[in-house]
Amino acid sequence: MELTCSRCHQTVREGDCFCPTCGLPQLVYTGDGSPGQGETDQWIGATRDANEIDWKPALRSALALAIPAGLFCSIPSAIGIFGLLLMAGTAAWVVALYMRNQRPAWITIGAGARIGMVTGILAGAMSFAANSAILFVQRYGFHQGSRMDGDWKTFVAMDLQVSQQITAMIGPADPAQAAAIRAQQQAWMLSPEGHAGMVVGDLAMASLLFVCFAATGGAVCARVLGRTHRPQT
Repeated sequence: MELTCSRCHQTVREGDCFCPTCGLPQLVYTGDGSPGQGETDQWIGATRDANEIDWKPALRSALALAIPAGLFCSIPSAIGIFGLLLMAGTAAWVVALYMRNQRPAWITIGAGARIGMVTGILAGAMSFAANSAILFVQRYGFHQGSRMDGDWKTFVAMDLQVSQQITAMIGPADPAQAAAIRAQQQAWMLSPEGHAGMVVGDLAMASLLFVCFAATGGAVCARVLGRTHRPQT
């Protein structure tokens, strides 16, 4: 009779301790019909569902690595592809540390992605808070508000120029209407509310990208290490 997993109903080979598809522990029987003993039984008794996460050690590792990673990514020059790759590597490191303390040392892709996502959330929140504090200190502590506003006006002018070029490439439009829209857009972006909203939006988008890359890094690490440490009968 073909054996199937009670959760995903995929085929399980006789003697497998875990479902090869979803990782659910399987109950192995000996020839006399009684539950198997020895190494197989120890594997089953020593682990829960591989999708379940022991969050206490996972959060310890995530906090220890996500906080410095988030602080590093608050450096303006680090907010780029290097920062995103750093976030993915940090999440992979957290998953590897988590697996090192597990018996058996095995994890599913979904569990790795969840650990990575939490790592990204912590790092993204730290980066968001650090960037906000830096901007606040620069404006009110070091009185660099005039320079910051001047840089913002230059950015807005360049952004509107690019937007005008794209609009011209798309097709003809009413010049008066297009000019009115650009004027409204410029007035909003140069207002204190618009300036603050754009900056907060950029920081939030960077934090969201950190979460996405961290979840991907955790999932990839779980995929690679999960294959290496998959329990065998």
